[in-house]
Amino acid sequence: MKLPKLRIGNLIPKFPIIQGGMAVLVSTASLAGAVAKTGGIGVIGATGMSLERLKEEIRKARSLAAGGIIGVNIMYAARQFAELVRTAINEGVDVIFTGAGFSRDVFRWGKEAGIPVVSIVSSAKAAYIAEKYGAAAVVAEGVEAGGHLGTDRSVREIVPEIKKVVKIPVIAAGGIVNGQDMADMVKLGASGVQMATRFVLSEECSVAKEFKQMYLRAAQEDTVIIKSPVGLPARAIKNPFVELIQQGQAPKPQRCMSCLKECSKDYCILKALTNSRGGLVNDGIVFAGKNVFKIKEILPVPVIFERLLAEYNAV
Repeated sequence: MKLPKLRIGNLIPKFPIIQGGMAVLVSTASLAGAVAKTGGIGVIGATGMSLERLKEEIRKARSLAAGGIIGVNIMYAARQFAELVRTAINEGVDVIFTGAGFSRDVFRWGKEAGIPVVSIVSSAKAAYIAEKYGAAAVVAEGVEAGGHLGTDRSVREIVPEIKKVVKIPVIAAGGIVNGQDMADMVKLGASGVQMATRFVLSEECSVAKEFKQMYLRAAQEDTVIIKSPVGLPARAIKNPFVELIQQGQAPKPQRCMSCLKECSKDYCILKALTNSRGGLVNDGIVFAGKNVFKIKEILPVPVIFERLLAEYNAV
């Protein structure tokens, strides 16, 4: 089965593989630049970054990408959403991904700058609205994904439903970790796939080794759904901090940094993600997709692509 040609606006990556933009300094320039250079779309997770840090990451990713496609992912729920989008536009990023809420303005800003905007959605209704307002493509994300979730339904159910109501490309996301998964999504009508969890276990991902070890040790039953202060459920790997959340005993924020437009303040999501990213994995949250247990190697990004494509071709 031939790989589909993914077109987002005027952008056509060599391979229809998007590296998910994981927030709070998980998807940084080193990873995004490597993915872009290899022929996919490399995405910087802008949420949780200062505006100056985002500028630095985009510029560094550009220097590594060898002309490849660099995007940013910006969560609408972030208080600095508009400022982060403007910063990305001013730095000449190639594409903007956005989810965890819906902004009409971002499509206008993208159109004015000539930068395509891709909406991350979890229903046919949301995909239809995104296309109506100007989305160049949609990422159809199922419950199998890591991090914040917009549905309790499988990507395998969502992709065909969205394909029926939109004409723009549909990119499948959630639980995709190998070439078989890619082939399954293409058979359902997806024009490409977004993968985040697989790329955490790359040499180029800059998270602490303790974070990657949590991934490598994860068993099939080790990812659970937790409540996030963002107001959405989220998928994470079980650890002592997650157990406190499930028991309603997670420590309340001592000082609110107002990183979100709205926050339940049950605990500080920014601190929890920062702790785990830096190696304090028992004092934070380690987001991961449902199929993290299938990945048992840390590999360079080019080798990950080789494996994915070989597995896909074998199918």
